[in-house]
Amino acid sequence: MAEAIMNRAANDIRVTIDGALASGEVRQLSDGRAGVATQQTAGATDDAVRFESDGIFKMAKTTNVFVALSGGRAYWDHSANVVNFEKVNDRDFYLGRFAADATYAATEVFVNLNIDPPYDIDMIGAEGGFLSAPQGTQAVGAFGFPKMLGKSAEMELSATNEAQTCDMLSVDRFAVGSNWIAEFVVRPVDAGSTSAVDFNIGVANGTHATDADSITESCFCHVDGGSTNLAFESDDGTTEVSATDGTTDLSAGSAVANRFEIWLDGRNPADIQVYSNGVNILPSTVFVLTAATGPLGLLAHLEKTTGTATGKFTIDRATVRLAQQ
Repeated sequence: MAEAIMNRAANDIRVTIDGALASGEVRQLSDGRAGVATQQTAGATDDAVRFESDGIFKMAKTTNVFVALSGGRAYWDHSANVVNFEKVNDRDFYLGRFAADATYAATEVFVNLNIDPPYDIDMIGAEGGFLSAPQGTQAVGAFGFPKMLGKSAEMELSATNEAQTCDMLSVDRFAVGSNWIAEFVVRPVDAGSTSAVDFNIGVANGTHATDADSITESCFCHVDGGSTNLAFESDDGTTEVSATDGTTDLSAGSAVANRFEIWLDGRNPADIQVYSNGVNILPSTVFVLTAATGPLGLLAHLEKTTGTATGKFTIDRATVRLAQQ
């Protein structure tokens, strides 16, 4: 017998099913990948059904919940049988990447199944890392450099009566005109006990020892301590757009339900679009980086001006992807 005999193509996966199945159904395969039943007829219990695990598929989308941005992460909502931009604590699973933009009201979306290309910059989940220069009295297990918890980074201010800053600036940078989309997932464990605390996350040409507002080129999601509002702002050295309430709120805590997801779409630096939990907010506010020279990096910046206020934010994702157009 030959040492190896070709059985079938890697994309031709056969699964013996445990119940009825219709053509086109989406299931999670035993190796964790998503699969689509592509046989022409329905399957019954104990049938060997053919699944495909790659290709671009048109799928039902969660309507009036989120906007899809081409290249963004797509998940299968197992209980609702539709595509979503995130998963929660049930049987949801990773699908692949959106193959095209889709509007908030769209009922269908195209997904490139199972692909997961590396981000151009992944500040905490891949090589490259970040720079950090804490300002204040450092203490083991409390204020200081961001603490790595798996592939999440925790930033914390302590109750020491002083000004403090904890920051994360990506080592790698990108050009202002590189058609960038930045993604952030944050859990506001302690969103700031008083208004002395400020948290910013976004893109910038550098960091600052005490005041993120002093950074010359930036586009941020901004949180004032003691407030649940998610605000957005930009500054390119010529035009400054002050922090504007995005009319969406955070909920402090460390669980999945407390996550907020922010996208900054810089494909048009003259009109950067901002998203909170998949929703395009403040579309009439023109955030600009047209005069910025860059290069830009990813930045998370937690500060307090004075006093004993505390704050703690966990960053679960801080990435940017670039494109030719």
